[in-house]
Amino acid sequence: MLFPDYRARRMRATPNFRRLIRETSLSQDDLILPLFAVEGRAVKKPIASMPGHFQLSKDYLVDLAKQAKDVGIPAIILFGVPDKKDPLATRAYAADGIVQKTVACIKDAVPDLAVITDVCLCGYTDHGHCGVVEKGIIDNDASLDLLARTALSHVRAGADMVAPSDMMDGRVTEIRQALDEEGFSHVPIMSYAVKYASAFYGPFRQAAASAPQFGDRKTYQMDPANAVEAIREATMDIEEGADIIMVKPALAYLDIILRLKQEIDLPIAAYNVSGEYSIMKAGEIMGWVDAKEMVMETLTAIKRAGADMILTYSAIEAAKYLEDR
Repeated sequence: MLFPDYRARRMRATPNFRRLIRETSLSQDDLILPLFAVEGRAVKKPIASMPGHFQLSKDYLVDLAKQAKDVGIPAIILFGVPDKKDPLATRAYAADGIVQKTVACIKDAVPDLAVITDVCLCGYTDHGHCGVVEKGIIDNDASLDLLARTALSHVRAGADMVAPSDMMDGRVTEIRQALDEEGFSHVPIMSYAVKYASAFYGPFRQAAASAPQFGDRKTYQMDPANAVEAIREATMDIEEGADIIMVKPALAYLDIILRLKQEIDLPIAAYNVSGEYSIMKAGEIMGWVDAKEMVMETLTAIKRAGADMILTYSAIEAAKYLEDR
């Protein structure tokens, strides 16, 4: 098709024409809102590197969960910020832990909102790593039981889905077995299967108080240069019982999302991470960009690449935009 017989602008001429030929549709149904839970009451502590987001106590989190539900968001994911830490992350799997108590409150107040919980140890260990540390080395196998205990404690509290983000080998099997043995075979696992050792996590680590106290996470998170390895990681987690495969971060790894979409038949989640969010917000504060339009373009790109759902700090803002459109 060549000009002048074909004129591409004909179908761009009006909003209705553009809607008719739009190839990628983004909706509230695609969004998951991450939230940070802390102990106390009436606590709303701003996260300096993530404008518009806060560490929140249960009462505020219940209100925000209701707001998310009201604008059509189907799910939230909870991260806990405990008041105590130790080498074995005991507050991660305590029955009265911050996530466990918050899950119960939210499910009581908003029962038809899906509550997903992040399962990791980094925010609960005094060394800030995602597993047990022995002589300065992260002990993969010694970490698996603690991760399974954490996931099980979340589900006992009422979590609808668990999302292990630690990147320990074999943790999906361990969690699946623990849930099944306790009668929770109906609870799905969203695996952070393809999680890269990324520079885009900085603001999150401030929000969750989870930065490693020594070294880095390159021995368990993936090398940003690798793509074939992403297929191996996803395939392994599928065989172990994962129900959803996540790619994290999203924007720098759109090619990975597309590749997984073409090669696996499970739903794919993508995490539009804190650094991606903060860059856009910083540009907005400086008056350099229209953050709302940038957010929508970004989320559309992630969906276009093949994501079935998107974890994003812009979920409420995007849902309102979609509702008004």
